[in-house]
Amino acid sequence: QVQLVESGGGLVQAGGSLRLSCAASGRTFSSYTMGWFRQAPGKEREPVAAIRWRTDTTYYADSVKGRFIISRDNAKNTVYLQINSLKPEDTSVYYCAAKQYGIATIGAAYDYWGQGTQVTVSS
Repeated sequence: QVQLVESGGGLVQAGGSLRLSCAASGRTFSSYTMGWFRQAPGKEREPVAAIRWRTDTTYYADSVKGRFIISRDNAKNTVYLQINSLKPEDTSVYYCAAKQYGIATIGAAYDYWGQGTQVTVSS
């Protein structure tokens, strides 16, 4: 059974940083893409970043390029999202998701989801 468990969210001032973690378990993820999505109250879920486990190919939404960094740790089966220069508009619940094979930016393409971690940025 695949499990994705996010952690690392919190309350931070604008300009600050956080590192979100997504611990994956239940299978070998070498053929998987891991994605981060976020959803703010009253807004649609949107893709943030993704990484293909085997090739390290990455994707970033335009709104986070240059501020967010996605990475993975094979030994820990964990994907990270380093979020820097936080803005109030980054306030959202951040979700980790997994799918087989290539990167996709549509949430429906992902098979597994974590429970989410709240990031709140104060101005």
